[in-house]
This record gives sequence, C-alpha cells and structure tokens, in this order.
Amino acid sequence: MVKHFTNVYLIAAFATIGGFIQGFDITSMSGIIGTKPYRRYFNDPGAVEQGGITASMAGGSLLGSIFSTFLSDRYGRRDTLFSACLFWIVGSALMSASQDVAMLIVSRVINGIAVGMLTSQGPTYIAEISPVHIRGRLICIQQWMITWGELIMYFIQYGCSFIPTNTAFRAPWGIQMFPAIILLLAVPFMPRSPRWLASKDRWEEAIDVLASLHAKGDRLDPLVVAEVNEIRERITLEAKYSATSWTELFNRRNIVRTHCAIFAHLWSQFSGVNAMIYYIVYIFQMAGLSENSSLTAASIQYALNVVMTVPPLLFADRWSRRWTMMLGSLTMAFWLFTEGSLMAVYGHHVPHLNGNKTLTWVVDNSKASKAIIASSYLFVCCYAMTWGPMGWIYPPEVVPLYIRSKAVSLATAVNWGGNFALTFFTPPGFKNIQWKVYFIFGTICMTALIHVFFLFQETRGRTLEEMDEVFNQSIWAFKVQYVMLINEGKAATIEAEIVEGAQPKL
Repeated sequence: MVKHFTNVYLIAAFATIGGFIQGFDITSMSGIIGTKPYRRYFNDPGAVEQGGITASMAGGSLLGSIFSTFLSDRYGRRDTLFSACLFWIVGSALMSASQDVAMLIVSRVINGIAVGMLTSQGPTYIAEISPVHIRGRLICIQQWMITWGELIMYFIQYGCSFIPTNTAFRAPWGIQMFPAIILLLAVPFMPRSPRWLASKDRWEEAIDVLASLHAKGDRLDPLVVAEVNEIRERITLEAKYSATSWTELFNRRNIVRTHCAIFAHLWSQFSGVNAMIYYIVYIFQMAGLSENSSLTAASIQYALNVVMTVPPLLFADRWSRRWTMMLGSLTMAFWLFTEGSLMAVYGHHVPHLNGNKTLTWVVDNSKASKAIIASSYLFVCCYAMTWGPMGWIYPPEVVPLYIRSKAVSLATAVNWGGNFALTFFTPPGFKNIQWKVYFIFGTICMTALIHVFFLFQETRGRTLEEMDEVFNQSIWAFKVQYVMLINEGKAATIEAEIVEGAQPKL
C-alpha cells in the first residue's frame, strides 16, 4: 500500500496544479493572437472566428465540470484529478500539432474538459481535507496557482513571439502538458477525501486520513473525534433524504445554498476579468500602444495578478468572505466605469487597427492611454484580492456533503458557461460597441454587490457541516447572528468526557 502525504500544504500544492493548468489555459491564446505567424497560419481569424477559437476551451470546461461529478461521486475526488491529467496531455499534444482551425478547436475542447474536471474537483478535494482554521488559505492557493500559470504561460508566449516561424505558437502549446505530468505522478501519493470515504462507509480509512492530516496520526485527538462525529451525524441525516439526483440541488433544503455556490462563480466570471486577461493585448492596442508595447504592458498586469493574490493567501481565514466580495465588487466597478469613460471621451472610431478588423476604437491621447492602462492594472489588483480567491473558496463551503460534488460541478459549469459567453462575445463587443463593454461589466459588478449583501452567508471559521445551522437561521445573510451553536455544543461534550476520564467515541 502506498503511503500518502500527510502535510496538508503539500497536498494542496499538488491539488492546485489544476489551477496552474487553468492559468495556462486562460493565457494559451492571449500572447499568441496578435503574432504574425499565428494570424498568417490560421488565415487571420475575424472577430467571431477568434471568439469561437478562444471560447472552445471554455465550452469543453463546461462539459468537463458536469462530467466530473459522475467520476467524483463514484471513484473519488483524487482519481478524477488523475483522469483530468490524461485529458490535458492528449489535448495539448493535439493542440501543438494543429493543422487548421477545426483541429485547433477540437484540441481546445479536449483541454477544456480537463480544466473543467480539475477546477470543479480540486477545490472540493482541498475543502474536504483541510482543517477549518486554514481552509480558506489552502483553497486560495488555487487562485494563486492560476495567476502563476497565467504569468508563466504569457512569458513563454512572449519569448516565442519573436520566433518568425510556426514554432511561435506550437512550442507554448506543447510545453503546457508538463504540469499535468507532474500532477499525474503525484496523485497516487495524495490521500483520498475523508468525507468521500465516509460517504462510501469506509470509516476506518476516513478516520485514518483525518488523524494523519490533522493530528499526526492520533485517532483519539479531540479535534479528530469532533470532526468524525460531525461527519457521521451529517451523513446519517442526509441518508434519511435518500436523494442523490440532480433535482436534490434545487429542493427547498438546498436551493439557496446551491444558488449561492453558482453565483459565486458567475459574479466572478462576469466581473469582466477574463475579458481583461484573454484579450489584454487587444485592450492595450485600443489604448494606443503598439503591438510590442502592448505585449510588454500586458506582462506587468499578469505579474500584478500574482503579487496581489498573496494577501488573501495569507489572510483569507481572517477576512469576512461576504465583505471581501462586496468590497471587490465596488472597487472593480469603479475602475471599469473609469476605464470605459476614458475610452469614450478620448477615443474615436477607426475602420480597423493595425490590420485587425476586430479593433475599431483607439485612444490617441497619451495621458488618457496611461490612465486606461493604470485603471486596468488596478482592476486586476482588486480582483486578485477579492473575487479571484473567493470565487473558489466559497462554493465548496456552502453546500452539504451529499450534494457537494454535484453542486460544485454545476457551479463550475456555470463558471465555464460564463467564460464561454465572455470569450466568444468580447471580440464582437470590442468591434461593435467598443467602450460600452466596460459599462456592462461595471453594472454587473454593482449587481453582484447587492446580491452578496442580501443572500451570501458568512462561512469563515465554520466547519463544512456547521453551515446547515447557519442557513437554517435565515436566508437573509445580513440577519444571521454569528453564533457557533454546533461547535460550542460538541466542544463542551468532548471536554466533559475528557475531564471525567471517559473515552471520546468515534
């Protein structure tokens, strides 16, 4: 029997390689679409065609996130990650060998399936192995790895952009398979989710995993005993429902929780961040930068994304989830409205920009151009500190175990559905309504702020099983009293048993 890793930080680091792969996915086109070898080889794709090429991976991710729930419920979170790596390696090989647009799209769909599986099951797996006091930090590693993936892939593409041959795009697409190979080799040494083991009535294994991860192997540690009892009570209660179908996500017990998980991803996507990432070169060219200058300026934005994800990585478990999301919505809306206004006032229409028919708006004023670029940087900084990590932390925390895999998969599918819509329609948006795109995203951010205030319950500091009590208090998040009835009751019981010399029961 293979001995598994016991350090939760190490396990989370390997599990979030899926986030690193997603970062590669996000920037797999951004540094390439403006290069001459790519445009020449694929016959200079128009706005709709380029939108379809870029969005094909998001479409595959939507399918992969739904498909992953069947694998995850039956074979476990860990084995689903293993399967996703195989999809990614095959897709990357085909992508680097693409002969035409059709082959490129098919390969990106296959890669997208892998990313959908990784992004739906990776955060769920981390949430289910993490101690409550560092759960937010560990899931936040997912977003940090995404930013590293974006930065590294962008610089790979930037370096290859100086190659005059087709290697300029084939080399980056081939290199991206290596993180999946690393994760593939690490998966056998990662423990299975203790909550998944418990749901399969494999209690001895579940207790062993919890003890090794949270108490250095001590099965009688009070924290392990409390956690096992909570999981047991929750599974017993859920067994009474005898419902495992998809409709269970939308019944009276779960619909509010399911909808919060879905909208955490939806608001994160429709903040406009991926339009800023996928098409950052287009945006900076509209701001008046040349092709080479826009590539350099874009690299700064990717670096800022990495750096500004560090604060939530360190302090996510000290920050209120809901107030972080609301503050993020407000500040991102401000910078989006600022950027749109600057483009509207100082820009003008052109038939095309540098031969690119997708770009029909340009800003010639140098001061306005710098302000637009600065606003873009600040927008990404705000996202990196708020919705970036919270969009991944929140969904696994709000849904019960027996529907967690389905709910998180559905939420991730909605995430990728939103991603598909954005990446497909952003190029036509830039072509037809130009600066108004920013106003649309800004309005969506303000809507998200209102929604979070009313319906998103606080999850910080609560066990995954404890969220039932929170949602039972009220559907209105601003009314819920921050009490820990379940934790306090269980802690008192265990403490009394220890004081009286009784053996805590598993």
